Amino acid sequence: MAATVMHVEVQGVKIPVVFESEKRLPLASMELVFQNSGSLADTVPGIARFSAAMLGEGTCKEGAIAFAEALENRAVELHADAGWETFVLSMEALKSEFDFGLEKMKALLADPNLTPESFEKVRTRTLGQLQQKKSDFDYIAATRLRSILFEGTPLAHPALGTPESIKGLKLEAVRSYLQDHLHLDNLIVVIGGKFTPAEVEAAVKKAVAPLTRGTVAAIPHFSANDKERETVTYEETDQAYIYFGAPYTMRADDPKRVYGKVAAFILGSGGFGSRLMEEVRVKRGLAYSAYGRLVTNRTHSYFSGYLQTKIASGDEAKKVVKEVVDTFLSHGVTADELESAKKFFLGSEPLRTETLAQRMSRAFREYYDGLGLGWSAKELEMIRQMKLEDLNAFIKAHPEIGELSWSIVTKKK
Repeated sequence: MAATVMHVEVQGVKIPVVFESEKRLPLASMELVFQNSGSLADTVPGIARFSAAMLGEGTCKEGAIAFAEALENRAVELHADAGWETFVLSMEALKSEFDFGLEKMKALLADPNLTPESFEKVRTRTLGQLQQKKSDFDYIAATRLRSILFEGTPLAHPALGTPESIKGLKLEAVRSYLQDHLHLDNLIVVIGGKFTPAEVEAAVKKAVAPLTRGTVAAIPHFSANDKERETVTYEETDQAYIYFGAPYTMRADDPKRVYGKVAAFILGSGGFGSRLMEEVRVKRGLAYSAYGRLVTNRTHSYFSGYLQTKIASGDEAKKVVKEVVDTFLSHGVTADELESAKKFFLGSEPLRTETLAQRMSRAFREYYDGLGLGWSAKELEMIRQMKLEDLNAFIKAHPEIGELSWSIVTKKK
C-alpha cells in the first residue's frame, strides 16, 4: 500500500499526517516532526540539539532512569533529535505496545524533566562531546567548510554549539525554546503500521494532547558563498583532511533535481567507478576514498566532498579534485557512465524500501520537500528514460559547483 496524507484537526489546526501502512510485520512507529525547529532556528548556538538531549532525560515525575527502564521493559524506543531544519520526537514499538508508547510520548511532552539537575547533566555531557571533537579532524574540517560556505547564516555555526555557547546556556532558554517551537502549528506527523484511518486519528490526538498553538516562522533559504575561499587548520596529524564545497542552485521541490542525483553519482557519490574515486585513488593512489555529493534541502543546497591523503600529497590532491570537477562540467558524462548509473538506481530500489522506517522516511521527504507522495516512483521512471544529451545539458547549466572552497586540516611542514 502506498503512503497517504490525511489531516487530523486538533484545537483548530489541521495537522498533516503522512501514513505508511505496514501489514507484514507487527510493528508501529510515530514521528512528531516540528518544522523550522532544528539548528537553523537556534537562538543560541547548539540549543536545538541541547533541547533534544533534555527530552532524553525522561519526565519530571519518573526521572531519566525510571522512564528509560519502563520503555526498555516494553521494548519501546522513544527519542528526540534535532537536525538542521526539523526537531523530531520519534517512537517505535511492537504494535501490541504502541498504546503504551503513545502514553509515554504524551507524558514526555506534558512533563519533560527540565530540572536544574538534568540540565547540568546534559551540559556536562555536551561539553564532553565538544572536547572530544577537538581531536576529530573530520569534524573540524567539515565544520569550518560550512563556516566559509555559509558565512553570516546559522549554517556557519556548529549544530552541537561551542564550549562558550553551552557554558553560557540557561535552563530557562531551553524551556522557552521548546515552548516556542514544539507546538501544533509547526507539526507534521508521520505514522506507520497496521492502522485504520480512525486509529491513526485517535493515535495522533492522544500523542499531541499536551501541545498548544504557536507562531509559525517562515522557513528560510540560504545560498552558499559563490566566492572561492580556503581555510587551513594546523594540527598534529599524520594525514591531510581535505573538505571542499561549492554553491548549487537547486530547490528541493524542483523535479530536475533527479538530474543532479544521477550527475552526483557519476561524479563522486557512486563509490568505485565514480570520477573522483577513479582519479584520486585508483589512478594516483592519493587517498583510500574520495567522495562528492549534491545536497538538496528546503533551506539550502550545495556541493560538497572530502578525502584524506598524506600531508605531502595535499596540494596534488586538491589539484586533481579541481581538474576532475572542471572536466566534468565542461565535457559532461559518457553513455557508459549514464548506463551504469541507471542500472544502480533501478537495481537497488528494493533495498531502499525494505523496512517500515525507510518507507516512512521516504514518504515524509516527498511530502516535506513539496514533490508529492509517489515522487520516488516518478523519479525512477525519469532515470530510466533519461537521455545523455539532457543530463549533459543539466551539468553544463550548473557551473557554480566548480566554484570550490576548501577546508583543510593538516600539519605544518
